[in-house]
Amino acid sequence: MAADEKTQAKTEQAKGKLKETAGRAVGNERLTAEGRADQVKGDTRQAKEKMKDIAKD
Repeated sequence: MAADEKTQAKTEQAKGKLKETAGRAVGNERLTAEGRADQVKGDTRQAKEKMKDIAKD
């Protein structure tokens, strides 16, 4: 389960970066904002998983 969550976090971060880049390229502020939001979700999920790993030690 943890590996799946880590993979999902990386996927959200990558998807967000792609959306943000595409939004900037075409001048779409909404798409840029969605991309940033996806990145934050991925960062949050990744931080949560790191805290779980630290708690296990």
